[in-house]
Amino acid sequence: MTHCWKNTVINQHVSIKNALQVIDKEALRVALVVDDVQNLLGVVTDGDVRRGLLNDLTLDTPVFKIMNVDPYTQTSDVSNDKLIDIMEELDVLFIPIVEGRKLVGLKTLHDLLIKPKLDNPVFIMAGGFGTRLRPLTDNCPKPMLKVGGKPMLETLINRFKQSGFHNFYLSTHYLPEVIKDYFGDGGKFDINIEYVFEDMPLGTGGALGLLPSTLPDLPLLVTNGDVLTNIDFSRVLDFHNKSDADATMCVREYEYQIPYGVVERNGSSVIAMKEKPVHSFYVNAGIYVINQEVVRSVKSNQRLDMPNLLETQIENNKDIVAYPVHDYWLDIGRMEDFNKAQLDIHTLGILK
Repeated sequence: MTHCWKNTVINQHVSIKNALQVIDKEALRVALVVDDVQNLLGVVTDGDVRRGLLNDLTLDTPVFKIMNVDPYTQTSDVSNDKLIDIMEELDVLFIPIVEGRKLVGLKTLHDLLIKPKLDNPVFIMAGGFGTRLRPLTDNCPKPMLKVGGKPMLETLINRFKQSGFHNFYLSTHYLPEVIKDYFGDGGKFDINIEYVFEDMPLGTGGALGLLPSTLPDLPLLVTNGDVLTNIDFSRVLDFHNKSDADATMCVREYEYQIPYGVVERNGSSVIAMKEKPVHSFYVNAGIYVINQEVVRSVKSNQRLDMPNLLETQIENNKDIVAYPVHDYWLDIGRMEDFNKAQLDIHTLGILK
């Protein structure tokens, strides 16, 4: 059952009895005390009420006499996963969300741990050869290589599950039976899995042409199968929907430091020098959300990479937006990436 946090908001001058009624009725275990312009003044729990009564206050006492005037708060840009970590560390069940001093929301541990079920299909590219990871991939598809004791594809699917997704399509080519034998129809993982097979590699965009025409008219999430990340994919989908975009590309900031002093010239004159400057770029993270109209634009057995598909959409005046990824993200394409993943996986809180 979902409760509206706004129903827990009270004025500092209401009685303890009224606060207790709010706490009991809304079942969020807290009343949020604000002033006339919605600035957060404090919070009240049933524990605060109990302590007030034990100190000989009456139920008619104004609630500001018992409220906690220094509650832990956070801002709205903090991820749900981070909030869960904070609540577990502090052993609290809720965190008020503020911008400046103004109350803008309430996050509860109960609601954060219950994800709504999302029917949007998820398409995972799992057909690559993984040549740069040989000999590990001589008899194993790259997404099935184990990181932290589990195939990286299973960890990726579990991350989508944690975000509320349950309908999956896997694109296979190299050693498809290894993937199918492990995951089957997804039943043992409490999800639905269907497979498409590329007779020849079609690229990350071309594989879209193999998807069934019966897909629901919902945005499709697309990702490479060799990504290790703790992204909340539901937040990416929410961003896409709020942007009213035709497609969303996840991007990651990448910094490159030139190992030399850079000299700026005007003809033969030196006009400036910068010692080992750092240049920052956004790079493609290999995670996308695309509308069904874009999916349907890909012909069957058309060789196409996703960046080329999106470039075509841009040329056709479609709205393509970027979602900056600030969470952990690693593209496991090389042996050094694979070794790094073995160390990082234990710090991400995504192994199940």
